[in-house]
Amino acid sequence: MKKSIIALGALALAAFAAAPAEARVRAGMLTCQVSPGVSFIVGSQKTLDCRFKSALGYSERYAGRMTRVGLDVGFTTGGTIVWAVYAPSRPGPGALAGGYAGASAEATVAGGLDANALFGGFQNSIALQPLSVGVQQGLDVAAGVSSVELDFVR
Repeated sequence: MKKSIIALGALALAAFAAAPAEARVRAGMLTCQVSPGVSFIVGSQKTLDCRFKSALGYSERYAGRMTRVGLDVGFTTGGTIVWAVYAPSRPGPGALAGGYAGASAEATVAGGLDANALFGGFQNSIALQPLSVGVQQGLDVAAGVSSVELDFVR
């Protein structure tokens, strides 16, 4: 388990270092509740209910889906993922809507951890960096490419 935590931390650091210099403005925090799910060896899909808290003080809601392709075996009871949101400038309302893709890793035995570093959104200019790893319950191991599609909820 200790090696998994180190690997997740390395993944998050590598993804942050790969972000373009202009994407270094901290725009806010995105916290997503992840639905329970069952994985099928080559992938999984879970729904998301997210709240974006802007650095400017406003809050908005997004609904979405997370799809993982790669090794993914097991089940989870759901959980929470928190991302720091970086953009070239402070985004306006609804700006996080769109598609994101990036690397992901997960290890769950009873309680577990996952990290997903994603890039996309408005003109592929927004980076979602794991501020803290996700926390969930279940039995699952996964590594691969994740995609997230976020829809702005008015």
